Order: sequence, then structure tokens, then C-alpha cells
Amino acid sequence: MNSVLFGQGLALGAGLIIAIGAQNAFVLRQGLKHEHHFSIATTCFFIDTTLIALGGAGVGTLVASTPLLATGAAVFGAVFLFAYGIIAFRRAWRGEALKAENDDGTPARMSLKTALLTTLGFSLLNPHVYLDTVVLLGGISGQHPWPGRLWFLGGAAMASFVWFYALAFAATKLAPLFRTPITWKILDLFIALVMWAIALSLVMSLSA
Repeated sequence: MNSVLFGQGLALGAGLIIAIGAQNAFVLRQGLKHEHHFSIATTCFFIDTTLIALGGAGVGTLVASTPLLATGAAVFGAVFLFAYGIIAFRRAWRGEALKAENDDGTPARMSLKTALLTTLGFSLLNPHVYLDTVVLLGGISGQHPWPGRLWFLGGAAMASFVWFYALAFAATKLAPLFRTPITWKILDLFIALVMWAIALSLVMSLSA
């Protein structure tokens, strides 16, 4: 085992993944609501690992040399994030507490299908994800010959595994703090601002 390269991949992967972003905000919110949070964390980890592996295989060079792919992802990502920001803002405006049922007594839960599709949207419609995993991590890993490259990529994948499952688990422990409307309103307002900020950055990148 090449512990040095593994540690480098782990540190760089953590630095790129552990940040305030749309994907992490969604994992946090679903963890607070105990709604498919570990399935969502698994999906995020699987997507990250797949993209990291593609980057290590050399796909990063192809993506970087195809502006049309980046432009298309930026457009769809900006629209998706802006729309979800509106939804989060509406929740903040109305105000809600963390509860298990709707007003009519039906379970207040997002379906697993909807949760996973939303996770895919946050993960795959954000060009920054490809820049971080496929291009950056893939490009750096390409500097190392096999099998050292494999250890570097493994470290980056481990950072994704630890972060998403830790975030999902930690969120469940914070749930009691979100049983009052004001705390939940602050979180949803924060999420809306994060979504809009990222959407704006994507739009600005198109005109750069």
C-alpha cells in the first residue's frame, strides 16, 4: 500500500467535497428529516467514485476539451438549482417544523424515487462536480504511474465515502434542534441562498 499517495488523494478529495454546496445541503436536509438519507449518501458516494474513476482513466482530458458539454451542463444546472432555491425559499416563507405527518395526517415523506432523482440532479447537473472529480482529481492522478495512481484515486474515493455517510448520520442527531419553525426556516433560507449563489456562478461562467 502506498500510504503517501493514498493520503494525498484523501486530503485533496476531502478539500473538494467538504464545502457548502447544493449536494451537501440536500444530504443535510434529508438527514434532518430522516428521509432516505443513507440511500442518498450511497448515491452521492457512488457518483463521486464513478467520476473519480473516469478521471483516472483519462476522461478528464476529453471533458476539458469539449466546451459544449460544459455549457450544456451549466445551463441545465443553473435552471435546476434556481428552481430548487425557489422551493426552499417558499418553505422558509411559510415556515414549518420537523414533523412526521402532514396536516391531513398523511406521512410527510419524500418518496425514495424522488429523493434519488433529486440527488442525481444535484450531483450531475453541476459542472463543478466534473471539474473537481473528473478533471482535477483525474489530472493529478495522471501524474502518478500505476499502481500509485490507484492508491491516489482510492484515497479520494474514501474521502467521499467518509464525508457523505458522516454528514447523513450527523444530521439525524441534529434533528431535535429542527422541531421549531424558526430553526427550520433559517436552514431553508440558507439552502435557498446557496442554490441561487451556485446558479448565479454557473450563469456567470457562461459569459466569461
